[in-house]
Parts: sequence; structure tokens; C-alpha cells
Amino acid sequence: MNTTQIVYEYHDRTKHHPKRYAASRGSMDWSIQPDPFRRYAGAELIALPLIEENSSPTYAELFDETRKVEPSSIDTIAQLLQYSLGLAAWKSIGSDSWALRCNASSGNLHPTEATLILPPINGISKQSVIAHYAPKEHSLEILATFETTFWDTLPKGSLLLGISSILWREVWKYGERAFRYTQLDAGHAQQAIALSAKIANWTTQRINTVSIGDLDRLLGLDQETRYLKDEKEVSDMLLLIAPRLVAKVDLSQLLNDIPKAFTGKANKLSHGHHYWEAIELIERATHVDPVTHQSIERAPATARDNKNSAMSLLRKRRSAQAMDSGRASITKDAFLRLMASISGPLEAIEPATDLVLFIHAVEELPQGLYLLLRNKRHLEELKKEMMDSFIWQEIEPDLYLLEQGDLRNQANFISCAQDIASDSAFSLGMLSEFRPQIESFGAQRYKELYWECGAIGQQLYVEATALGLSATGIGCYLDDVMHRLLGLSENRFQILYHFTIGQAIVDMRLKTLPPYAHLDREDKAKYK
Repeated sequence: MNTTQIVYEYHDRTKHHPKRYAASRGSMDWSIQPDPFRRYAGAELIALPLIEENSSPTYAELFDETRKVEPSSIDTIAQLLQYSLGLAAWKSIGSDSWALRCNASSGNLHPTEATLILPPINGISKQSVIAHYAPKEHSLEILATFETTFWDTLPKGSLLLGISSILWREVWKYGERAFRYTQLDAGHAQQAIALSAKIANWTTQRINTVSIGDLDRLLGLDQETRYLKDEKEVSDMLLLIAPRLVAKVDLSQLLNDIPKAFTGKANKLSHGHHYWEAIELIERATHVDPVTHQSIERAPATARDNKNSAMSLLRKRRSAQAMDSGRASITKDAFLRLMASISGPLEAIEPATDLVLFIHAVEELPQGLYLLLRNKRHLEELKKEMMDSFIWQEIEPDLYLLEQGDLRNQANFISCAQDIASDSAFSLGMLSEFRPQIESFGAQRYKELYWECGAIGQQLYVEATALGLSATGIGCYLDDVMHRLLGLSENRFQILYHFTIGQAIVDMRLKTLPPYAHLDREDKAKYK
């Protein structure tokens, strides 16, 4: 069986249906709940400074590319990580407590790990380093040090950041469908990093030309004896973070210079594990070299009119647990701002994903089913594929009313009977061009489609926070029920993620603590 066929079979196998959800254990074995924090025994730990929010640009200034570019330093790297992958707060109720992070994650399980490749930087190392970010400690674990002339080929101040995933953290709870959620989380992390990098006016771009073997080597994941087999860590993507975009990145010198063996052995996350053959098959099928995408010109940043602290907004992003139906209504202006924030490509490749919206309570817009077109190439194909009865009335540029009416019950049912999909101002499904993308770019593209959806979700989270609204990603939805509602009968297009935005009901039983209150460090008092 070829890898693309494995993708199609996995995707169909892990769909939720009204009378049969995707395979899982049905209940969670709390005795083997994975540790959400990876550490490396034997690695040197370098504490990063905690960056105060009063040094932040406004959220609007993040999108002003004429601002001064900050130099790379221990402070700006600490800032990058603190407001993308760092802790956002601690929540507690009774004797239980758990950490929240700036990047969203399915079930707050956080399978995503970050490894940085840095030039010599004062306060970190006099040599180039490969380092793992430990978010609980807000520190770098030094896995390798070396000399290289690689940095001479890039703009001064550039660094590399690799994203990888520990599938077991999601599999523990979600069973076979967990691979989907893990990829969404990687996309959330990618966009969280891109937004945090904008604080220093740095650019972020994914290097699509790196082979999977080279990526494994750069992150040290080819050194299998450093990891427990049942807690395998899988490399996903390599990001270049730099003062400006770079046309071509040649990694050959870097690969020649990094050590063959890294320091540190990964900690054991669980005392027991459950094996899922479907997870192993899809992981192997998609862990292949990507096909290079044709780059497109990046859309100009959408101007914002928001004077709130960017750092504060990135840290205050939350997943609402319940929506207040009595306060659901939002203005049309707020809705259009949300749509504008994700209407163009979030990176320099052609968008594959459009949005199907259930609009419940947006002023000046009739209730109904809508489509936000993010890729104009999809329009005629979608008209052929979708219901003949849809009216395709263009309400705003690229925003089409398909069917008018109160669809709150349908939104609720399709989102696994979750009230957050119907008690909000609107909910949505991310509709990705599917089969043509897999056939054109190979099995690895399956992961990338989810990354795009996760990135859209992270941007919507932050934009909603900036507007005083709340949001929640919804991974549980009835795939083919949604497809039938749209009139889709084949897999040319598939829904890959659901999302909802409205006014949250705050659980007053929960106590909120500062994110780094647990640290025994002098600088924690500065950060509340």
C-alpha cells in the first residue's frame, strides 16, 4: 500500500459518525497520564530572563513592518519563547493545578516540542548551540555545542527553530484520531511563534526544502537511544526566524558541522502505554520528504487599530469552556476584523483552506451558512461540488451567503452536541482542498493541511482576544454529516477543524496564578 493510500484510509477510519466515534479506549487511564513537560537528563540548563509586558509594542504595532528590527540576544530569544510556547498561567481547583500555555493545544496536552539552533549569543554560549526549550523552567537545555560558518550565509541575528511532536501525549486521551490533533497543535505553535517573533519585528518562514532525514539529524531525533520507544518524538518542521525573509537557505554547512551525538537523555513521560497500529502507520507514511511548494508573494499585513499590549494579548489567549448564549451577539465590524486577520495566506504558499461559517448572532448579517473564500481558485470547483440549492450571494468581498436560516441546532449536532458551537456568535469548519493536495504533494501534505488549519485557529484566538471575545478550537465533529450538509460526496474537499467564537462563561471556581510563580528565581517577582 502506498503512502497516499494510507493517508486516505487513516482519514476515513478516524472520522466521527453519529453512532460511532473514532476508536479510542473510551476512558482515560489517569495512572499513565503523560508528563506535559519534556526534560533532558544531563543537559546544561540555561535560565532565560522573564520579559515584562510593559516593554511590549501594541498589538497594532506588531503589523507595522517599518518598525526597528531588534537584534538577536538572550533577551529577545527569551521574549520569543515566553510569548509563544511559554506558560500563560496556572489554573487550580482544590488540590489540582495545571499550566496553560500561549500556544493552544487539544485537551491542553501539548505534544509540541521546540528545539533551537542558535549562533553564539552572550549569556547562552560562546559557540553555536542546539538547545531544547523547557517551558516550565523558561530555560534552554543545551544538547550540543559546535563551531560553524553557517551563520555567515544568513542575515545577522538569524536563528532556526525546529518543531517536533510526541504523539503519545495525544494518543493517551484520543486514541486513533490523535494524529490529527497533534498536527493541529503543531500549526498552532507555528503561528504562535510567528506572532511572538513580530514583537522584535522578525520574520518567520518554514524551510520546505529540508529533507526529513536532515531535520531528524538537526533536532537529534535520529539518536533513538536517547528516547523511550513508546514515547517517540517525530520531527515536523524547521522555521527560519530572521530580520528579513530569505530566498534560499542552504543547510549543508550546518549539517556538516553539528556533532553526531547530543548530550542529554529524554525523561520518561508515562509508566505505561497503549499501542495503536493506525497511529504507527500514519506516522510512518507522513514522515517523508516534503515536496517543495511554489512560493507566492506574502500578503501585506492587515492594519489593526488596537492599542493593547501585544505581549499581554498573546499571554491571555484562552480556550473558552462554555459560551454565554445570552451575550452571543457581536458587531459586524468585529466579525469582519476576525475574517480579515485570516483571509490571506499566513505563510508564503497558496492557501488550501476556506471557512464554512454558521453565523448565529452577528449584527447586520442574517443567520445562515456562509463561506469565506481564502483561495479564489476554489470558487468554481466548490460551486460544482456543493449543494445546488446554495444561493452564493456575495455579502462582502469573498464572503458568500450560501443558505439563510437558524442553523444553531445543526452546528451543535455536528460539533458532537457541544453547546459552544451553538451558544456563540458564530462557529465554523475549516474546509481544505484535500485529495488534489495529497496527490500533488504526497503524504507529508496531510500534516501540512492540518498545520494550516491550526495556524488559522491560533490567529483567530489572538484576534478574538484583542476584540474582547473568546474562542475555542473544536476537534470533535461529525465529519461526513458536515460534508452532507454542504453537499460534498467525495474527498476533493474535507473539513479538518471546527472553531467557535463568542462570549465565554467564566468558571469562578477556578483560581488563576501567575505563570512563573513556581520558579525559585529572583526575576519572577517582576512578572505577574
